Amino acid sequence: MQTQDSPIPDDPNKKYSRPEFSTPKQDAPGTEEMMQPKADHGEQSYRGCDKLVDRVALITGADSGIGRAVALAYAREGADVAFTYLEEEADAKETERLIVESGRKALPLRSDQSDRENCEAVIEQVIEHFGRIDILVNNAAFQRTYSSLKDIPEDELRHVFKTNIESFFYLSRSALGQMRYGSSIINTTSIQAFSPSASLAPYAATKAAIANFTLSLAQEAIEKGVRVNAVAPGPVWTPLIPATMPKEAVESFGKNTLFGRPAQPAELAPVYVFLASEDSSYVTSEIYGVTGGRKQL
Repeated sequence: MQTQDSPIPDDPNKKYSRPEFSTPKQDAPGTEEMMQPKADHGEQSYRGCDKLVDRVALITGADSGIGRAVALAYAREGADVAFTYLEEEADAKETERLIVESGRKALPLRSDQSDRENCEAVIEQVIEHFGRIDILVNNAAFQRTYSSLKDIPEDELRHVFKTNIESFFYLSRSALGQMRYGSSIINTTSIQAFSPSASLAPYAATKAAIANFTLSLAQEAIEKGVRVNAVAPGPVWTPLIPATMPKEAVESFGKNTLFGRPAQPAELAPVYVFLASEDSSYVTSEIYGVTGGRKQL
């Protein structure tokens, strides 16, 4: 029951910035430093409740965006966090700082997950450093927009599939062999898996594959006592947006949701916490949409 002293929640329509966005164009994969407005990862708002005390998590692509928000939330819930990044050293150092300031251990790992051996080496490094792995969040991805299928370079098409779906197989396979009962694998798919945009055809196809992979992996993993689920975000304000989309799409990004704005990474993190914690002990083979009620393509 709400009392007179209870805090009044923010109006979700007005909680964060709305289009039109005027952030500068970036080179892929983009950096948090140049984002305008800045993304919110929960730095000032996320409060932990000891849901992941002394767990060990690996989050891929946590130098920025959703990955950083999840890393911060996991640390504030009591987990030690290893995370990968591709090349964005400054962003990775900020994620590391947030984890350490939350009182937990951080292990940043620079890695190109389009390579199978790199994926396997990352799991080995986590085990060597922390002695175990309890949570794997397959999150890192590559995207780019195209006007037509004929505009997609063949080498880039292969790169998207290697980065976005093949790596999930390699990382999950290596991690699952090391996981204990009660562990969790969480995959980041997308609304694009179910409502694809023509300009994101390769990315959308990999996200559909991730959704399917989640359901099949869950059947095998539960025999080991490991739960497997996925999160399907809608539009989220991350460096990938100004780095991979045309100016007009960036300016109106998130307008096609019921909120009329994109999500901030901080709004995704609690779902990842839920799926990693004992609160979801009877949840597996599920895909949680966080799409803002997107209205159309």
